[in-house]
Amino acid sequence: MSAGSTRFGVGDQTAIVTGASSGIGEAIATAFARDGANVVVCSREQGNVDPVADEINDGDRPGHALAVECDVTDPAAVEALIEATVAEFGGVDCLVNNAGASFMAGFDNLSENGWKTIVDINLHGTYHCTQAAGDALADGGGTVLNLASVAGQQGAPYMSHYGAAKAGVINLTSTLAYEWASEGVRVNCIAPGFVATPGVEAQMGVTAEDVDRETVDRQMGTSEEIADIARFLASPASSYIVGETVTARGVPDIAETPD
Repeated sequence: MSAGSTRFGVGDQTAIVTGASSGIGEAIATAFARDGANVVVCSREQGNVDPVADEINDGDRPGHALAVECDVTDPAAVEALIEATVAEFGGVDCLVNNAGASFMAGFDNLSENGWKTIVDINLHGTYHCTQAAGDALADGGGTVLNLASVAGQQGAPYMSHYGAAKAGVINLTSTLAYEWASEGVRVNCIAPGFVATPGVEAQMGVTAEDVDRETVDRQMGTSEEIADIARFLASPASSYIVGETVTARGVPDIAETPD
């Protein structure tokens, strides 16, 4: 019995993964394809996402990958993404809203354009993709996986725009999960803490090779660890999990108190 045929597998699915050119999105697409799922990988520039699809298709993963250029802030591009997926694979079983962006800025120095840009990508992009895929997901009783952040749960200094957008994604998850449950669509969310993505490497100098997945006492994860959670939430094994935000941030930050 193959991994994709188990209750914890996604091998019989077609999944769309936005923001899949690197980091968490690439890891999720690769993990799904390893199970045998067909994956549509997209990003704003075709040249950034083609290598991801090529690596999946040229490797030994049983799933097939289709690369599509898509700016999630453009409704027309998002509609074209869904149409291309249905035309290629016949439907959509899982939508992974991973596309996101951020930069650090104090609130006093945050321009209106900067605020709108980050909210547009992280929150409006999730709205556009989810609404466009709704009918296709309902046809087969699919799943939506939103990527948020611990910044959207508790805030983060110098990232007010990003935290506010991700808080919106978390609330949208619970609200839409209620509305779409009757359509047979499960909606859940993942809120990662620090993950050794290329963006984090550029800011903090920490690479995935520096992270020991076997060590419990840490507050830095890998993209593959987030992909493991996504695979579970898209699989039948998580059938009783609806509208939840799974936090993946490592050891809790608990202040020690004197005896």
